[in-house]
Amino acid sequence: MIDRRTTLRWLIAAPAAAGLVVAAAGLAAEPAAREIHISAKRFEYTPSTITVKLGESVVLLLTAEDRIHGFKMPDFNLRADIVPGVTTTVRLTPDRAGKFSYFCDVFCGDGHEDMEGTMIVVA
Repeated sequence: MIDRRTTLRWLIAAPAAAGLVVAAAGLAAEPAAREIHISAKRFEYTPSTITVKLGESVVLLLTAEDRIHGFKMPDFNLRADIVPGVTTTVRLTPDRAGKFSYFCDVFCGDGHEDMEGTMIVVA
């Protein structure tokens, strides 16, 4: 026989447990962020052009091959240092379509001003 306290516990706990199941299902349904590897070396990024979808969660994995470089994408207010031997992670979800420049903002010698790339966001 179930007493009154047990019934009350079930009435309180069941909706909370159902909410956790729904929340967990919602998390599992979210697509994983797309990873894009970009390497930096004197005067160039590889690849120099990346294409992503509008609203797509993206993780840029930045590595330096030779020295410290910078990564700056002003249109999305992104800025990071890229240090040799370390993978720098930059996350973004583009909220507008178009072509957006990124560039090195840490002086790396003659030719530094040409070290740039483009992210194309398609609808």
